[in-house]
Amino acid sequence: MRKFHYCSVIAFLMAVSVTPAVAQTRAQTQSIQAQPIQAQPIQAQPESGSIDRSIRLAQSASRDERVRALIQYAINLNRSKNLARMAAERENGGLSVYQADSSMHGPSEESPYVDNGDGTYTFTFMGGKPGFTTPTVESVVTVDTNTWIVTVDYNGPIRSSASEQPR
Repeated sequence: MRKFHYCSVIAFLMAVSVTPAVAQTRAQTQSIQAQPIQAQPIQAQPESGSIDRSIRLAQSASRDERVRALIQYAINLNRSKNLARMAAERENGGLSVYQADSSMHGPSEESPYVDNGDGTYTFTFMGGKPGFTTPTVESVVTVDTNTWIVTVDYNGPIRSSASEQPR
């Protein structure tokens, strides 16, 4: 008589009971993947949020195109956030002497960014020595999602007001 490990038996039972749902999901996924994407470009207004973008997508594209566009938007935003943070880390001497604000390490939707509407995102965030409680450096970094060019617009002492920020 064969000895079966409990996990193996449970996995087998789950696979047998879930197989019809998995087959249906796989069929739907394969049919989605087989279709070419013809998504319309999104023309965002400066400082528009993802809710406005979602509404525009809902009005202009099929469901599959909307899903793909939202996924691509999230991927581009996350990559942009990481590139902006890494540029600030590089400008400020590396991770041994500089750490960006926690907002640049969390979910990209919660990062301090502005969608410029032309395929670029501008991130404005603070940083300081690793483990800081009071930030000492302000960074403004723009990332172009079309070319992935990263531009450090400002990196220096924290400015006191919005009037000091470049336009």
